[in-house]
Amino acid sequence: MTVKPYHHGDLREQLLIAGELALAELPIAKVSLREIARRAGVSHAAPKHHFTSMADLLGEIAARGFDKFIVALGNAAEQSKRQTGEDRLLAMGRAYLRFADQNPAVYGLMFGQVSKMSMTPSLTKSSYEAWTQLESAVAQITGPTQAPIGATYVWSSVHGLSMLKAARRLPPHVSLHAVEEDNLRIMVAGLREL
Repeated sequence: MTVKPYHHGDLREQLLIAGELALAELPIAKVSLREIARRAGVSHAAPKHHFTSMADLLGEIAARGFDKFIVALGNAAEQSKRQTGEDRLLAMGRAYLRFADQNPAVYGLMFGQVSKMSMTPSLTKSSYEAWTQLESAVAQITGPTQAPIGATYVWSSVHGLSMLKAARRLPPHVSLHAVEEDNLRIMVAGLREL
């Protein structure tokens, strides 16, 4: 009888992918290291080699979410037809709303499940980079002195709309596309008043 040696390629990566998929399909309360290990096709003890706890694994999933978020917003800004500060920020706002729509579980983890995850070093770094990206974009409109307050205003605006959409709390007579575009337009106009 031969013993098959343990080999799973990049187990850490497979666990993160399995964790993201589990979060997309299950309420966060039902996602466990055991469930993630099952989905990755490894023993229930295998995740402990890479993550000390479920909170650490969730922190790393959130960090990856921020990394993808930064890329999505950066790409949108770069692809903006006109490269004015206003147009770049509008493109970033649209990308923000799209990211929240397309990644509800990870987005919810990034911005709403702080008590369930550890603030890992990579999560601290990536969330700060996301803030810096936004503040830099806002500074193109407001100047550097007003950028922190302007970035807070922009973030609360797009985050609030994302949460209302996710919870389906917008009135049925409100056109979703119109409210998104109007919200972003009003948001940018508000920055000019700072």
